[in-house]
Amino acid sequence: MSRYYKTTYSSIGYPHWTRAVKALIIACCVTYLVQILAGNGFTQKFGLTPWDVTHQGYVWQLASYIFLHANIMHLLFNMLGLWMFGSELEQVWGTRRFTRFFFICGVGAGALMVLLFLIWGGDYRVTTIGASGAIYGILLAFGMLFPDRIIYLIIFPIRAKYLVMILGGIAFYSSLSASRGGIAHVAHLGGMICGYIYIKSRGLTRSRSRIRFSFRFRDWYGQWQRKRLRKKFEVYYNRRHGNGDANDDEKWRRWKN
Repeated sequence: MSRYYKTTYSSIGYPHWTRAVKALIIACCVTYLVQILAGNGFTQKFGLTPWDVTHQGYVWQLASYIFLHANIMHLLFNMLGLWMFGSELEQVWGTRRFTRFFFICGVGAGALMVLLFLIWGGDYRVTTIGASGAIYGILLAFGMLFPDRIIYLIIFPIRAKYLVMILGGIAFYSSLSASRGGIAHVAHLGGMICGYIYIKSRGLTRSRSRIRFSFRFRDWYGQWQRKRLRKKFEVYYNRRHGNGDANDDEKWRRWKN
């Protein structure tokens, strides 16, 4: 797997369907169908409700809420973001690391919401659903790894780093008033915070220059090793098949480099 990070080209093309991204999208779509068939009871049981987590011990809600969505448009936009930005991250990081990152952002965003409710109070019985916290973490990671990638918002081109700044600013401003318009902006901001901490702690944003220097050094060292071995073999071969005499009939058979 190549570890060179391409940073400057348009993302107007279609990303590959990577394994983890495909599995997560299928899981979210299947869960949404179950929501429709099962009714509100299913959503109340598996959506993230701070009161249930802290007083009923429903800790699974910190992960299960990620796969639930309010309506088809909510599901569509989250899955579109997961496909567009997550597929390339998975290609760079690998399936295991990307999947871990997805759940760290999603679960971390939910845990932050519960913690803020405990500190500042509010309506403990409001239920939050959706993968937006994890998607915002993925968007942040994309902006950090590919800061100059051009992304088209409908017809307007914008660099990935600026898009992340704009969305992060909106999430931060909106989170000051908890949930506005039915959107859990605290979860969006929490996903970005958790994603940033994980990326920095793991050193996952090595620059291209450092990567290239590492590859060049290994190539140079490998060539030096091969040249050294060839010289040793030449000395051994010449000693075994002749002493360098001009009249030696086997002289043409000796190792040459």
